[in-house]
Amino acid sequence: MDSSADVTRARLLYVEDDAEIAEMTIEVLSEIYTVDHVADGDVALTRALSGHYDLMLVDRRLPGMDGARLVAAVRTARITTPILLLTALSSVDDRVEGLDAGANDYLVKPFDFDELLARLRALLRGYRADGQRRYLGDRTFTPASWALYSPTGLRVGLTATETALLELLSASPEHVFSRDEILGAVFASGDAPGSVDTYVHYIRRKSTPEIIETIRGRGYRIGAPT
Repeated sequence: MDSSADVTRARLLYVEDDAEIAEMTIEVLSEIYTVDHVADGDVALTRALSGHYDLMLVDRRLPGMDGARLVAAVRTARITTPILLLTALSSVDDRVEGLDAGANDYLVKPFDFDELLARLRALLRGYRADGQRRYLGDRTFTPASWALYSPTGLRVGLTATETALLELLSASPEHVFSRDEILGAVFASGDAPGSVDTYVHYIRRKSTPEIIETIRGRGYRIGAPT
């Protein structure tokens, strides 16, 4: 199997309750992706809402919330991560239900691993072509398109500097960046430290004050706006 098409270790949420199938599939996927595996639909929804994944691979029949309901709940939460639905059901109605719920593609079990990987690569290419998304609380940030989306889907345009600042903070969400760190990474040589505060203000004004958190005496880090 060719793993050269994806060398960035994209994060994949894999939802499968059959232990034997999961073990084999994880072994294959882990050659290419960072895999987070869960066996229950309810747990999977919690992970999907709290984590940032590049792909989701979801079985149709699951304990707790089934695959179609899981996909629908993820889409209701405005998470646009590509989802490939796995199904042992040959009924057209079942496949249509999964696609209508928001899945991007489906694959019928038993499947060939080469085909699985090819479909995942295709979904990931399309996702990245649209601009890699970062989820900041209830906001969606697309650095490639210099945009921030509100919970209702309203697009807010960002300047190059605003985008660079938000991209820096969101790339390391647990890190508190000092003004000097931000100044060196985002701004031109000779800019004053006050420029950092100015652009933080601009971003907050365009979205919500909670999008960037002030850590008194230390600097800034990405927040979790709601």
